Amino acid sequence: LGIGYAWGLGQFATGISWVHISIDTFGGMPKIASLFLMALLIGYLALYPALFSWSLNRFFPSENRIKFFLVAPALWLIFDWLRGWVMTGFPWLWLGYSQIDSPLANFAPVGGVELLTLLVMISAACISYTLIKKQWMHLLIPVIIFSAGYGLKIANWVTPNPDSTTKIALIQGNIAQELKWVPSQRWPTIMKYTDLTRENWDADIIIWPEAAVPAFEFELSSFLRNLDSAAKMNNSAVITGVVNQGEDKKFYNSILTVGETNYGDYSYDMSQRYHKHHLLPFGEFVPFESILRPLAPFFNLPMSSFSQGDFIQANIDANGKQMAPALCYEIIFNEQVRQNVTEETDFILTLSNDAWFGRSIGPLQHMEIARMRALELGKPVIRSTNNGVTAVTDFKGTVIAQIPQFETGVLRTEVMSTSGQTPYRQVGSWPLYFWIALSLLLGLRIRD
Repeated sequence: LGIGYAWGLGQFATGISWVHISIDTFGGMPKIASLFLMALLIGYLALYPALFSWSLNRFFPSENRIKFFLVAPALWLIFDWLRGWVMTGFPWLWLGYSQIDSPLANFAPVGGVELLTLLVMISAACISYTLIKKQWMHLLIPVIIFSAGYGLKIANWVTPNPDSTTKIALIQGNIAQELKWVPSQRWPTIMKYTDLTRENWDADIIIWPEAAVPAFEFELSSFLRNLDSAAKMNNSAVITGVVNQGEDKKFYNSILTVGETNYGDYSYDMSQRYHKHHLLPFGEFVPFESILRPLAPFFNLPMSSFSQGDFIQANIDANGKQMAPALCYEIIFNEQVRQNVTEETDFILTLSNDAWFGRSIGPLQHMEIARMRALELGKPVIRSTNNGVTAVTDFKGTVIAQIPQFETGVLRTEVMSTSGQTPYRQVGSWPLYFWIALSLLLGLRIRD
């Protein structure tokens, strides 16, 4: 338990250090309090590798092949799943993401990032067993796994459609986070995006980032009607993140589309919006808010009282293209993205604002995760952000266009849609569930 907990402290203290920037810089808390909260988060996440280590050695004490090759990878995946589910989940830093540029990445269309994580653990277990038992033939197993990854490179699960190419313009406004919701900055921000859009009306689809419009949608009806008319005149569509308030007085983090869409002329119709389902704890909602909000300004951040949209929602229609949406944090939930991709989906669309995390590794990790979704589902990913990483990948997760972080700019590129479905898109993680159950049953039956 202690060794696993120490390992978890190391993993998360380094891997999610960027969370502290949002707490310290934008949370309005004293340094000591922000460090304490960060320590609590890291301490909580470290519980999962600790429980993995404890349960592995408590219930499977024998140093045999079953423990190393079947039980250990199975238990690791179980506790990773729990980390991605308990209290809305935080499935960041799954080991499979580290293989996005290795031969193991070619397994992603077969079983997703979970399968990559399992294969990493099996390979690590083989190396460990070899070092302990001095039985060098077991090193053939990771060699075979990586060789199979090379072989899968030639597999074509989906087919690109050269006749279905879309001209995309992604607007990176680079709005300072501390100014984003200042009332005097509302119209300068809106006009900045509008001016950059006006210069790119020849694009089929123009995309603004998450909550690019720093106001409630109902406050900008006239502006949005004019934007809708201008987009239609130029045979284009504009997609933007926006915050909304429904008739139920609940608030939503939403995506709005105007211009050439199947929704008709602009109207304030909440049913025609995508509403974020997976909300960021403390950033977009506060668990136990009646207790926590009075404690510190951090628990009363702007826009921290959102409500959830549905788990599965209709694809966004823009200029005849269908996009499966994922707002910011949601891109890490592969099952949600998988279930929102349909046979008609052309692209995966993710809007984000990583300005909360400054010049840290957080935005780079976020982009790495988005690349994995493209590879898993065989769909290009279009990622529009406030200050980076703004980029587009092909259906294999390779970045085909990107603009520098922390600069105002427009990313212009053409994206080709695909047809067909990957095995992971069709069946998800069910084969892995079966494998995990079988591994644990064998482990319980053969303990000696």
